[in-house]
Amino acid sequence: MTPDGVALAAATSTLELDDVSKSFGATPALREVSFRLERGEFLTLLGPSGSGKTTTLRVIAGFLMPDRGAVLLHGRDVSALPPYRRNIGMVFQDYALFPHMTVAANVGFPLEARGIRGHRRKAMVKNMLAMVGLESFGHRFPRQLSGGQQQRVALARALVFDPEIVLLDEPLGALDKKLRGSMQLEVLRVVKSLRATVISVTHDQEEALVMSDRIAIFSEGRLVQIGSPRQLYERPNTEFVADFIGESNLLRGRISADGTERAIVAECWQAEMPPSFSDLHNFSSGSTVVLAVRPENIAVRPLTADGEMPQLRPNACRAVVRDKIYLGVEFRLMAALPNDAIVQVRSRDLKDMDRFVRGSTIELSWKPEDAVVLRG
Repeated sequence: MTPDGVALAAATSTLELDDVSKSFGATPALREVSFRLERGEFLTLLGPSGSGKTTTLRVIAGFLMPDRGAVLLHGRDVSALPPYRRNIGMVFQDYALFPHMTVAANVGFPLEARGIRGHRRKAMVKNMLAMVGLESFGHRFPRQLSGGQQQRVALARALVFDPEIVLLDEPLGALDKKLRGSMQLEVLRVVKSLRATVISVTHDQEEALVMSDRIAIFSEGRLVQIGSPRQLYERPNTEFVADFIGESNLLRGRISADGTERAIVAECWQAEMPPSFSDLHNFSSGSTVVLAVRPENIAVRPLTADGEMPQLRPNACRAVVRDKIYLGVEFRLMAALPNDAIVQVRSRDLKDMDRFVRGSTIELSWKPEDAVVLRG
């Protein structure tokens, strides 16, 4: 990066984690985690339980101190600062509203703690309640609100003092599925209208894909990949990411070289190298690899009555339908390869999928550009 580029990054970056590590006794919880958060960005930390995402959030908030590395806000090391000196707002999973305070008092509490009182505090609370659609609820108590309304009060309280960053700890986890979907868009509307900088923790993939500018995938305390939802879905860099984000068929094979051309071969299928695969020098002939293909990128066609394929085509394989599930807008088909590996297909062409029944022999195929090669 040029000097001008370095200066621009420093000016726009709100938060940076630099090789942060944290252990609890002999158990490592975070292993050299580094990333940068830009001003106005919505970043989601996503991963299975115990992967390190919540520990990362607590380190950023100041509830935990890292064993090694640094947390920087606008270039200033705040690793040793307590939470109340970091100017960070937080929404907890259970909302943590004060039950004896009205909605207006809950939202105004962080302003009071900062010495903002009187008419100015009332005006700021009124404006924030209007922003979250609760302007007429200021006199109520949390027990008089629905789960979604309590979530909006917690969000208003975290945003009212214009924090550097807002941290969301499983903010929609307490809501039912239908309400959670509508609240995803509501939270996104509020934080984007205020140009807030947000880090959210969730285990819900759909929530992460809907709300995030970028997603950071964690596994066993490591940040394994960070990128836009589309980048992670279409170009995962590990088998773990391909399997964790959405659904993916992971076909195992090996590199086969024929002169300067390379292909991936297995017992019952072979594949051309995808155009995106550029690091051939890292794979020698015979290397074991995984070909990741999303279920919606696999095409199906019937074979002859005896199930024989005239010729094994590249990017194709013979299979037998094991099950077919109707999901309203699409069919999900499960097919077994000759080596008993199961491949999943998803299609919204309902009429076409009607002709495939359990036990029928089919050909599965995909385009080279719809596949990703990963280390085996």
